[in-house]
Amino acid sequence: MKTIVSAAALLAASLFAIPVSAENLVLYTSQPNEDAQATVDGFMAANPDIKVDWVRDGTPKIMAKLQAEIAAGNPVADVLLIADTVTLERLKEAGKLMAYKSPEAANYDASLFDADGYYYSTKLITTGIVYNTSAALKPTSWKDLTKPEAKGLVTMPSPLTSGAALIHAQTLAGVDGLGWDFYKDLAGNGATAAGGNGAILKAVASGEKAYGVIVDYMPIREKAKGAPVEFVFPAEGVSAVTEPVGILSTAKNAEAAKKFVDYVLSEKGQEGFLKLGYIPARNGMKVPEGFPARDTIKVLPINAATALKSTDADLKTFSGIYGSN
Repeated sequence: MKTIVSAAALLAASLFAIPVSAENLVLYTSQPNEDAQATVDGFMAANPDIKVDWVRDGTPKIMAKLQAEIAAGNPVADVLLIADTVTLERLKEAGKLMAYKSPEAANYDASLFDADGYYYSTKLITTGIVYNTSAALKPTSWKDLTKPEAKGLVTMPSPLTSGAALIHAQTLAGVDGLGWDFYKDLAGNGATAAGGNGAILKAVASGEKAYGVIVDYMPIREKAKGAPVEFVFPAEGVSAVTEPVGILSTAKNAEAAKKFVDYVLSEKGQEGFLKLGYIPARNGMKVPEGFPARDTIKVLPINAATALKSTDADLKTFSGIYGSN
């Protein structure tokens, strides 16, 4: 009898040792590995009763994985933190996201989140021009990349493989004086379009190319480390992806997912992104070292729903200009 009581007591003690509020949150993200780990670490420090398992890949691959899981009837992720609002708009329209009105939204411009609460921008990652400091031409405008001095010296990521590049092309396509004619002029000037942003930085930093179209934080970080590169916010303005966060309608840990959304939108969460070198989406925040004041950066508008509807046609247009690059 003593043995039975003792075993029962041990069992009870072990059960009480497990936090009753312990949850496992599954995050799918396109953030770089170090950034994803830092984001998760910050969230878990603020929510010690929640453990986060995360999967990281480029947005197209994350979406392919998620769509395969949905088709198989077993979506694993609770929450997404991926490149762009157009991707989350697609999920919203397909009924795959959960509406959640975060109290933190009051600190954001209305243009940076879905009015129904399906997704929220977390940062501003703009696309501008990187150039090698040994380059003769110091560009200040998008059109500078079409000048004879830049012939054969420009490289950019392809919208076929980079979500940010697609958003960039769709944004510039709607700008008077640029549009798809700008891309035709780039192609005519020998600009190459292939791969993602990492390859662009490598090509320009090494001197293989003089100029590149790239997301802001990469060259600004590398310049701080001594790389011979400069980043330019062109006079016409820049496109931006905003790494939105959204909760899947099938989330198994919806309450934990809501806490994650609140955290990344909170001042503490936004400070974490600032430390990583990103422009926070939240109003009233500082910008990282090496960036100009936020009110001097002209961010060009894009409507996620409109961009989603035109995506197939835009990719076809780009492919018609650049072939299968």
